[in-house]
Amino acid sequence: MEYRVLARKYRPATFDDLIGQDVLVKTLSNAIASGRVAHAFLLTGIRGVGKTTTARIIARALNCVGADGNGNATINPCGVCPNCRMIAEDRHVDVLEMDAASHTGVGDMRELIDTVRYLPTSARYKIYIIDEVHMLSTSAFNALLKTLEEPPPHVKFIFATTESRKIPVTILSRCQRFDLKRVDTDTLVKHLNGIATKEKAVIDEEALALIALAAEGSVRDSLSLLDQAMARSDGQGGITAASVRQMLGSADNTATFRLLDTLLKGDMPEALVLVRQQFEAGGDPLLMVQDCLEVTHLITRVKVAPAALSDIALAPHDRDAAKAIADKISMPALTRLWQMLLKGISEVRVAPSPVAALEMLLVRIAYAAQLPTPAEIIRSGSDQPATMPPVAAPVEESRPAAKPSLELVTTKETLQLKSFIEAVALFAQHREALLYTRLRQDAQLVRFEPGIVQLHLTSPLSRDFPAKVSECLTRWTGQAWKVLLSDQPGEPCLEAQEAALKEKQVQEAGANPLVASMLEQFPGAKLVGVKAES
Repeated sequence: MEYRVLARKYRPATFDDLIGQDVLVKTLSNAIASGRVAHAFLLTGIRGVGKTTTARIIARALNCVGADGNGNATINPCGVCPNCRMIAEDRHVDVLEMDAASHTGVGDMRELIDTVRYLPTSARYKIYIIDEVHMLSTSAFNALLKTLEEPPPHVKFIFATTESRKIPVTILSRCQRFDLKRVDTDTLVKHLNGIATKEKAVIDEEALALIALAAEGSVRDSLSLLDQAMARSDGQGGITAASVRQMLGSADNTATFRLLDTLLKGDMPEALVLVRQQFEAGGDPLLMVQDCLEVTHLITRVKVAPAALSDIALAPHDRDAAKAIADKISMPALTRLWQMLLKGISEVRVAPSPVAALEMLLVRIAYAAQLPTPAEIIRSGSDQPATMPPVAAPVEESRPAAKPSLELVTTKETLQLKSFIEAVALFAQHREALLYTRLRQDAQLVRFEPGIVQLHLTSPLSRDFPAKVSECLTRWTGQAWKVLLSDQPGEPCLEAQEAALKEKQVQEAGANPLVASMLEQFPGAKLVGVKAES
């Protein structure tokens, strides 16, 4: 006899055979038992969870007449009456199945609607099953609308779709909707184990779990994979987890882990060699980037949730390699790696030479791996020299308040500040750029003494500005500081003092006979600043 694939051979014939859809079964059971059966059903869900199968079971349940021919609609169709047998064999004239993917037009829908007014030939109900109903055109939906709203009592509609969002709301509102969920892994494993036993196939429990995981909740996909695994088996030793991994193309990610580890070490020459080896062996550059993304995602999961290592879908080597990298890489570095790889996919896809684009991407990753993260830069900021420009040093003739003295006097426990300028310089050293700018541009000093700074603000600032300045000074100096605000103006702000000092230096320099003579020799020339000799 011709071989029947497992997905067809073990297709559910009753609601008892339907796995993982308890809510749907219970609702329909109650509806049929109470006689409150809707005139239209919408079955949604991913491929392979039983939408079309459920539609056929509903058709049998509503049209079953029992073995003696006197039965009523039942949740447990007998399977032996003429209606049950003909529906199961797809030859009942009162149960019409239409594939909306190949019959999308309004003409097809009108032909169907024309038959609605006729009574069933032999069944209790005339049932229309429309698969992939979302593929119908707008005109076809409009043609169906009136009939769906007021159908004859002998007609039932059952729609199946994977894309319920593409169905007009006017259609959705006239249907009783059931969302068929993905079947969980444990339920799938039990189902596959039962079928494998009936087929006299010896298969590891871990191999069954791998198939169930790869099916992603689809019963049909899991049966197709089991069929394939049985076909690959030589009948000796049964089906093992290793053979299933090989079948699924997930034997391990040794080469990808090695490449990432090399990149994170910054060893670019070795990384380029590894890429060329994979490319010459037939590797696709785009798939290499995608593999790196998958491995990066796995390492991140291991980093934040070590329980991810217990995933049976992982090969032993993958577990060890993922843990080794996760233990030595920081989360910011992992995030940066993910973003660079994600951006690199589009570059590799459109590049004239994908392998060249891949190599350039890996060069960036290798060099970026040696750069500190923003958090590391901030943490090390207080130990590094200030990179922000310090307050300009005035000449001796300037006011004493404008003389910076950055040689701070320190004791064992505290940092002694002798002037407001020294206090402001601390904000430059600690990379507090916003506060540093506001203190220089918008704050006039009214009073300065150990532990107290009184300021007059020339521009409106946030209410917590004094508290922020106070908290920073206290933390950096080791002694308590209060920052008070005054309504009375103080001395010019530091930036204004620097501008005045610069203007004074320019005027004094311009009065110098040598400078005046040089300006005469170059008409239009202008003295813009004075720089002290080092």
